[in-house]
Amino acid sequence: MLGFIRTDNEALVSCLGDPQRAVAAYRELLRRKEDALGAIRAGLSHEAAAVREGCCRLLDHLVDTESMDQLITMADDPDAKVRMAAFHALACDRCKGDTCAPGADRVLEPALQHLASDPDPQVRARAAELVGKFVHTDARAVAALQTSYAQDPSPAVRKMAGWFIPGGSIYERTAPRAPRKRDSLRPKPGS
Repeated sequence: MLGFIRTDNEALVSCLGDPQRAVAAYRELLRRKEDALGAIRAGLSHEAAAVREGCCRLLDHLVDTESMDQLITMADDPDAKVRMAAFHALACDRCKGDTCAPGADRVLEPALQHLASDPDPQVRARAAELVGKFVHTDARAVAALQTSYAQDPSPAVRKMAGWFIPGGSIYERTAPRAPRKRDSLRPKPGS
């Protein structure tokens, strides 16, 4: 099966670090869903950064409440690709289906720290994406994104931050809508 000597979940997680087998292992682990979650969580501690990154990417699709704290911890991984994958997984709602995303109380502080000081601009951009989720509910998010928009040395980070600040395209698209006022001249139903 799949051309692997071993196809247990742990072996497939280890294959995420092998460029020749990573794609097939990733697809198979994704197909196995919840059955593979224990091995994927364990893979977050693997010595190979590529395995940790692959596990973060898998948790983007398979995240559950038991995995969330580990995924948040991965935002401080020494490898920039792992940090990027962790921030994307924490920010991306599209891949999660019905799973609730973590709230500001759990993820905003690490995202603010990395947005302000991570040495890798791609990590800062992913952190901006996560901070941007809270611009309508937390003034710290708006302030941090405005600072990044004005001062980040990377044009890509400045651009991303600009999308989430007031006047930015994502900010405007995600702004809570005021309830529509009922037309006082129209008769109410049943009158």
